[in-house]
Amino acid sequence: MTREESIIELGAWLQTAPGRYLLAWEQDRLDHAVTDAFGFHALQLGLPELEGLRANRMPHRWVASDSLIVPEALPLPPADPSLTTQPAPESVALHCEFDALPFPNASIDLVVLPHALELARDPHQTLREVERVLVPEGRVVIAGFNPASLWGLRQRLGRMKRGMGLGREKSLYLPRAGEFIGYWRLRDWLRLLGFEVEAGRFGCWRPPVTTEPWLERYAWMDRVGDRWWPVLGGVYFLVAVKRVRGMRLVGLARQERRKLGAAPAVATNRRREAAELQTELET
Repeated sequence: MTREESIIELGAWLQTAPGRYLLAWEQDRLDHAVTDAFGFHALQLGLPELEGLRANRMPHRWVASDSLIVPEALPLPPADPSLTTQPAPESVALHCEFDALPFPNASIDLVVLPHALELARDPHQTLREVERVLVPEGRVVIAGFNPASLWGLRQRLGRMKRGMGLGREKSLYLPRAGEFIGYWRLRDWLRLLGFEVEAGRFGCWRPPVTTEPWLERYAWMDRVGDRWWPVLGGVYFLVAVKRVRGMRLVGLARQERRKLGAAPAVATNRRREAAELQTELET
């Protein structure tokens, strides 16, 4: 399956009832996760159908894609009225390979990866690139399908039936492309790269049904799933902070300066860095 075919299939799946259900949950989680992330540069890798940075207030925000396909815009739920939002950045500002990001070391304050690792050519290298471009104390926000869920189980059973020559005329519940990465496996990857997981949760507990009426019948599961079967949600969500040895105290001091107002010289340097990076991207 080619890269372009996988992008098209994912876009088509997001227009189904389960896809719209997933988009609504992830958009809400992203809005709350990025609203308090401060800095100058924010980057979303993949899935431009989601406005992952609309609730973030950084002056420079970009969406990157590793495909030239322009996705169809999808209706998204309105933002929480308690959150401040701004117009979403351009649909796709740049095209690049996620395992070779065109940014200098320690130049990005926030990176959002909605299902980007699952579709990446090399998810390990993609994470290493994210670690490279993030500033110390920078944040990465990751959303992914949970293979240890009813959704993941149905997907595996569908693949097994196809391998046995059964049900090939039926489509799988989730998109075919990509490798689902387990929640705890991803936490181990992040830890090895020096990240500290700040928050993690699961969502989309409704069973893997395909129609809107049936999904609505199981809406009650979203209200109790976090308490009754917390690790069995169809998707998971992680927020991690890049920790650098010997720099933790510096990072804490930087956060305090941001709260109190950065010193003029520091603010001027950061603005100059922001302007230089913006000029480099525009050229």
